[in-house]
Amino acid sequence: MRDLGEFDYVIVGAGTAGCVLANRLSADPDKRVLLLEAGGRDNYHWIHIPVGYLFCMGNPRTDWGFKTEAEPGLGGRALSYPRGKVLGGCSSINGMIYMRGQARDYDHWRQLGNTGWGWDDVLPYFKKSEDQAAIPIDEFHGEGGEWRVENVRVKWEIMDAFRDAAEQAGIPKVDDFNKGNNEGCGYFHVNQRSGLRWNTAKGFLTPAKDRANLEIVTRAHVKKLRLNGRRVTGLDLRIDGQDAGVQCRGEVILSAGSIGSPQILQLSGIGPGGLLRDLGVEVRHDLPGVGENLQDHLQIRPVFRVHDTVTLNQRAGSVLGKMGIALEYALFRSGPMSMAPSTLGAFAKSDPSRETPNLQYHVQALSLDSWDKPLHPFPAFTASVCNLRPESRGHVRIKSADPFDPPAIQPNYLSTPGDCRVAADALRLTRRIAAQPALARFRPGEFRPGAHLTSDEDLARAAGEIGTTIFHPVGTCKMGDGPMAVVDDRLSVHGLTGLRVVDASIMPTITSGNTNAPAIMIAEKAADMIRADAAARTAA
Repeated sequence: MRDLGEFDYVIVGAGTAGCVLANRLSADPDKRVLLLEAGGRDNYHWIHIPVGYLFCMGNPRTDWGFKTEAEPGLGGRALSYPRGKVLGGCSSINGMIYMRGQARDYDHWRQLGNTGWGWDDVLPYFKKSEDQAAIPIDEFHGEGGEWRVENVRVKWEIMDAFRDAAEQAGIPKVDDFNKGNNEGCGYFHVNQRSGLRWNTAKGFLTPAKDRANLEIVTRAHVKKLRLNGRRVTGLDLRIDGQDAGVQCRGEVILSAGSIGSPQILQLSGIGPGGLLRDLGVEVRHDLPGVGENLQDHLQIRPVFRVHDTVTLNQRAGSVLGKMGIALEYALFRSGPMSMAPSTLGAFAKSDPSRETPNLQYHVQALSLDSWDKPLHPFPAFTASVCNLRPESRGHVRIKSADPFDPPAIQPNYLSTPGDCRVAADALRLTRRIAAQPALARFRPGEFRPGAHLTSDEDLARAAGEIGTTIFHPVGTCKMGDGPMAVVDDRLSVHGLTGLRVVDASIMPTITSGNTNAPAIMIAEKAADMIRADAAARTAA
């Protein structure tokens, strides 16, 4: 067996949070830090060309290739569930949208008893690593940090018209979604630098990778945690097909994401005792919340056919069009190849009684049946809309004691009457926007799901038929102090020492927007807590 030695900190997962932690914790030259990544280096060219997410999701070079279980709320469909398996993790394959969520999200975490997690507490951590180049710097933003934020580099006539129509429907125009209340319609800010994807491997790992006290090991698959009583002391691994192990004299930090972190805990005998016993896994610590509380944003994808305008459907529908797109990107790093999956966003309320927006739009000047299908042969736009605060809760559970067997992922989309009602209201709001005067000259016609559907029941069923994940799983190692909580508000696993979880799985409730920037904030805050707790132990 290969012995990696002993470290002060062992970080499992070199994804969004793991790269941040590796940078911050290795800044202390007296601490030895090991960063483990099951995937490989981020040297695949499609990682760096923004439109390359299409070639990274579903690609075993960069994606774990998970699938959900069959979803009753989606008509029995099972969905592909992309998760980054490469340096940078999901920041290497995601939609690059910089979105913090709403102040109320974090204030709610604090109201649940999580001290230090309110909006005023976390805002400095968002600003700490931010390198904001899209808008002027103010009290909400930072510059000079590791996490680059820029404007989108492609515009479409139909998107400008949709923004005008949203304003006519009562959704004001905004230039910044990240000041605490993101209500409005505007163009997203993206994690790019000059038309290239900016992932956490570039932003955080590259500046730190040559430090003598930081070791980065790729192709390292964690089999289980080592425990001595209630203390985690190391890990059993497989590296390039060879068994290996590592000792940790300080803390093991799971940053394997909302699927990987609960899976590793369960494989190690930490989780719901009944599930583990049924699968022949020795129960080392019965912690029933591990893998439960899964929350995700389900995007409903209504499509509107339009006329007398150009969308990506036409531009990419011919050889000459594709050549023009490639040439524009080669010369200017702009145009459709620089495009995030969505360029225009909107945040709105499904009904006026909502305190803050509970819907998010990702509007695209294109349409297709699914991401693995070709673009439609007619001009169209897609007004994807998701319920920001779903009531539905799912789970992640291992299916065997084999660490290479993917877990069962069951989001349980649209499993509550409230979620079905919001879905129906979201489709109605989308129709109201499409009917505004600003879009009239393009004669939008509803292609999916179809204007003949009008009842709550029909619209909710249609939402399930055209809905898919927007890749925001959170909550499976919930922060809190209740019976289903997994970590405390310093992200230490309840009942154990030497073990923390630092990634989106610790969110008690999902944030109101894209989840990548919040994961970076969580890691920034965790790094400070880890250092402070280590200093306190030394002083004692």
